[in-house]
Amino acid sequence: MAAPETRPPVPPFTEDSARQKVRMAEDAWNSRDPDRVAGVYTEDTVWRNRAEFPVGREQVRQFLQRKWARELDYRLIKELWAFDGPRIAVRFAYEWHDDSGHWFRSYGNENWQFNAQGLMERRYASINDLPIRAEDRLFHWPLGRRPDDHAGLSDLGL
Repeated sequence: MAAPETRPPVPPFTEDSARQKVRMAEDAWNSRDPDRVAGVYTEDTVWRNRAEFPVGREQVRQFLQRKWARELDYRLIKELWAFDGPRIAVRFAYEWHDDSGHWFRSYGNENWQFNAQGLMERRYASINDLPIRAEDRLFHWPLGRRPDDHAGLSDLGL
């Protein structure tokens, strides 16, 4: 029998391990790679994302493919809000534009619950979109991972 898949850090989380888990999630989402992102969830993961309710890795993968086909030049910053045992609460903001060139900053909160192997089994996200002008954008790093020296949400006043 194969050993269960593990994605460290695993619960119960400390402040350091929770911050590490949040940054790892941010990095994965900034890759805009549905396979990479879906791989950190349990096979039977349950989500609420806005008004969509994907269940399982395959539905999550399909959701992410649709998301990044619509949300172009996506750049995300996540910040740890709270943690307890196997749970982490995160706040985030991301900037993107649609295929007409209209820019948005999307703000949200996520509640995560992990299994003992560090895979996310529950994700509940509430998100609001704010139209912004291109000149009001704050996230200007090259597509991909946010540089370590780039300001976070609190530093940006978000």
